[in-house]
Amino acid sequence: MMKRFILVIIMMISTLGVYSFTSNTSDAKKTSYASYYHDRFNGRKTASGEIFDNSKFTAANRTLPFGTNVKVTNLRNGKEVIVRINDRGPYGGPSSRALDMSKAAFDEIGDINHGTIPVEYEIVD
Repeated sequence: MMKRFILVIIMMISTLGVYSFTSNTSDAKKTSYASYYHDRFNGRKTASGEIFDNSKFTAANRTLPFGTNVKVTNLRNGKEVIVRINDRGPYGGPSSRALDMSKAAFDEIGDINHGTIPVEYEIVD
């Protein structure tokens, strides 16, 4: 009886340990580069079906689900902005870019005279 009880306790601890490890890795902060959309994309349909608006705080990412809110921090100046993923990309150019942000969101944390900025990003609720 005691052996069975100890076995159950070990199994519970193992299961909780694996769960906590896997749930934290997907929400981890990541570093990459971000760019912004050109004005010519204003009014066009995004991959999510929304009409793109360069004045809203939105972004494109290749893998995050549509509707995900992401906090983006400029690694050069520490400024932050929260964007909502509503498109796929970025495509073309260097593959080191993880986000293609709306012009308004990019301008909030960076200088639109520079095409890309180093960022840290993480999913927020």
